[in-house]
Amino acid sequence: MLPKKYKFTSPAEFSRTVKKGTRAGSKTVVVHFHDLKAGPGAAFVTTGGPRFGLIVSKAVGGAVVRHRTSRRLRHICAALIDDLPPTAGIVVRALPAAGGADSDQLRRDIVKCLTKARSKWPS
Repeated sequence: MLPKKYKFTSPAEFSRTVKKGTRAGSKTVVVHFHDLKAGPGAAFVTTGGPRFGLIVSKAVGGAVVRHRTSRRLRHICAALIDDLPPTAGIVVRALPAAGGADSDQLRRDIVKCLTKARSKWPS
């Protein structure tokens, strides 16, 4: 489970991360990365740790598939908390292929996309 302090709480946080951050995609997910401490328009904000937002639309599948996919994504994000800067904002958008992917495939795709998006981010 992803603790509440690591979750986005407002639509503005999602928008800021998606619009101002960098992104990288794979077959199953698109990851948006925004660091509040570095890069354009940066303002140092202590958040207590990286913050995550998930977007799992109906395109992924029915309710059961979407909820299963969301649980898997939350679990993967919780495992990544210690590897990210505390001022990071990350949005993970599940693509339709994510509904049929297993946890290992989702983990590999998220790590790969997050690494790529972070490498594009100006320091």
